[in-house]
Amino acid sequence: MTSDDTDILQDRERSNWVRLRTLLILRWCAIGGQIVAIVIATRYFGLKIEAGPSAMTIGAAMIANLITSFVYPENKRLSEREASAMMAFDIIQLGVLLYLTGGLHNPFALLILAPVIIAATVLHLLSFVLLGLLAIGMITAIALTFVPLQVADGTLLLLPPLLHFGFWASLVIGVIFLGIYARQVTTEMNTMGDALLATQLALAREQKLTDLGGVVAAAAHELGTPLATIKLVSNELIDDLADHPEMREDAELIRSQADRCRDILHSMGRAGKDDLHLRSAPLETVVKEAAEPHLQRGRNVSFDVTPEDGCTLPQPVILRRPEIIHGLRNLIQNAVDFSQTQIAIDVRWSDNQIFVRIADDGHGFPQSVIGRIGDPFVRRRRVALDGLRRPGYDGMGLGLFIAKTLLERSGAQLLFANGQRRIPAGQKSDLGTGAIVTVTWPMKALTRTDHGNYPALGKNQLILD
Repeated sequence: MTSDDTDILQDRERSNWVRLRTLLILRWCAIGGQIVAIVIATRYFGLKIEAGPSAMTIGAAMIANLITSFVYPENKRLSEREASAMMAFDIIQLGVLLYLTGGLHNPFALLILAPVIIAATVLHLLSFVLLGLLAIGMITAIALTFVPLQVADGTLLLLPPLLHFGFWASLVIGVIFLGIYARQVTTEMNTMGDALLATQLALAREQKLTDLGGVVAAAAHELGTPLATIKLVSNELIDDLADHPEMREDAELIRSQADRCRDILHSMGRAGKDDLHLRSAPLETVVKEAAEPHLQRGRNVSFDVTPEDGCTLPQPVILRRPEIIHGLRNLIQNAVDFSQTQIAIDVRWSDNQIFVRIADDGHGFPQSVIGRIGDPFVRRRRVALDGLRRPGYDGMGLGLFIAKTLLERSGAQLLFANGQRRIPAGQKSDLGTGAIVTVTWPMKALTRTDHGNYPALGKNQLILD
């Protein structure tokens, strides 16, 4: 994750997901339902309700909606404070209306859960907790004091005390349980969405680097001839200007700058893959390319490339896909970061599968998270130890998720484990019980060939006119 990617994710405020229009529509629906309920209760069931105060309470909600609609545009995204204020108003307005219409003896008291559940899905934890406490306080208040409902003959409609207490308890438990449940599910969905966004950014960046490398490689190829000509002519000038030291120095400068241009183009274009012959490469080459940025970081990275026992196929030539290189690179980086001195990368293949095992001699994956490796935003709990291994590192817990997602996209299966690495007979290894990551692909997922019979690739695409 780069700092730009982190900023993109951090800018996604929960409350800013909600449009003002959405809450206004919901409130209008609630107002319509309140009016219909009061009309039916008074006209068809003959209930005696405090019509004036009830109408004023509903009117307050209507006025609030109208003022808000005139002051703000409908497409406005609510801030944390604005969304919290609107939901707090809804809880209080509904609580007052319930107080005037029987309190918890009114079956519509269940609707007080709605603002809390909405808050759980769109607001930060503190705002959600405060609104939940407000709802519980309002439920308790209207349970203790309320204007009872009466029928035409003056009979009061009251629940038995035990049912009344049970209804209060169910509403309080509903606020807590449904709020936490809705928040947990929404948080997991949002976390996965953020993680997939980060994965897409990583893959897009890798694809851009690959495409840029192809352009640079083509440029290096096209510029090779004029640079060689410049160098040849400069050599001849140097020989001819032996008696003119000042002009000879200029010729030598021209030659040195031509050499420098050649070296720059070579270093920039060595990863260029626009040539169709370079879009595929031997398995070992692709793995080493993925590991290349981490080979000079003070660790001994060894490669062991052999077929599985009984396999007579030559080393497979696989497609150079950006997700494979980026995913393997993340896994190798993690191994280098947490190793002591050694990382072993075993590359194997059988008749129908390809294996890449990455093992290090570090302390292994923390037991507290090994069962959740590959989930997004899983942070390490072994802070004291891991902080020493990667001082100053404060990642978002996305590295292994991105690697796992990209590699699985290519058809791979990943296994994360701790323990003694399998060492072939007759070989020695100092690797202890570090982390082991095994990546397994079906042979057909990475190759377009049948047992080493490689088809013709055709003509290369022209880049420069």
